[in-house]
Amino acid sequence: MTRVLDPQRLSTGRVLAASTALLTLGVVLGGLLVAEVRLPPFQGVDEGWARGIAALRSPFWDGINAFLNLAGYRGVLVLHALLVVALLLRRRPQTAVFAAAAGIAVLIFTQILKAGILRDRPDNTIVLTDTGSFPSGHVASTAAFLVVVALLVGRAWVWVIAAFGVLAMMVSRTYLSAHWLVDTVGSVCLAVPVVLLLWLLFQNICIQENGDARRLLTWRARASRRRRAAAHLESES
Repeated sequence: MTRVLDPQRLSTGRVLAASTALLTLGVVLGGLLVAEVRLPPFQGVDEGWARGIAALRSPFWDGINAFLNLAGYRGVLVLHALLVVALLLRRRPQTAVFAAAAGIAVLIFTQILKAGILRDRPDNTIVLTDTGSFPSGHVASTAAFLVVVALLVGRAWVWVIAAFGVLAMMVSRTYLSAHWLVDTVGSVCLAVPVVLLLWLLFQNICIQENGDARRLLTWRARASRRRRAAAHLESES
């Protein structure tokens, strides 16, 4: 894990700007739903997207999206928990706290908004769902996990994979008619800022922990080489 993780410090200004923009969009969408939950101004867009993506249904895509339905919520929560455990085992307690706090905060805020807004889901959903369509728990939990991983790995290609994974889950939830398109957008507007803002609080200690782990690994490797060299000299003498 020491060789995999390479967390990078993010610019506070850029994080605040991006988070403010996403949260503002999320608040606008949520506010419009609170004002008129049954017929918000963007209902036509949601219904148009739903009709278009429903026309793409086939046995192949049904199977792919059935897998994403299982993996995108419970599966991601399990992976998130395993990540926290792995960080603890590798002696990164503060980084583990960050990862756990990010996942729990997104989960709690998602459920609060679901219960508070109570938007109806599409009528033709083909998977089991709970109450409250806005925001999508699958998309929010997936975004939270993937952004946490991208922050901790600190490489551009991981951010690309994270973005693709979030987009795939957004499309999947609408393909299954489990959510409207705006529900998935609202999930990203919630999850990503929450994780990024928490990262601002934890990034210094997480980077320090990773650096300490790297130095410890290097010291142990050198000590191991010295012991082997000493043992070799003793055997020759």
